[in-house]
Amino acid sequence: MDEKLNIPGMEENEEVGIVTLLDEDGNEHPFEHIDSFEFNGEIYVCLVAADEGEESDEVLIFTLETDEDGKEALMLVEDEAELDMAFEEFKKRMQEEFDFE
Repeated sequence: MDEKLNIPGMEENEEVGIVTLLDEDGNEHPFEHIDSFEFNGEIYVCLVAADEGEESDEVLIFTLETDEDGKEALMLVEDEAELDMAFEEFKKRMQEEFDFE
């Protein structure tokens, strides 16, 4: 996506795009924003863990949703079929940057 997305938890001027998400206990966890794209009418946001000293190759895929108050929120994609479609699109977009097995 060429336009800048307003991703909750990410500072607008951050170069790398670190997003801080809260778990169910209120603990903060940093993630690196690696891609966002529109696909099948949804906006998908792809993140990887950015904890220091931890190398993660797991990509978490979220949809960008707007609640009834007009606030944007990231919702983890839990539907297996939707997740597979979004991940395939992500792989096509990022095939030159990542080595997918």
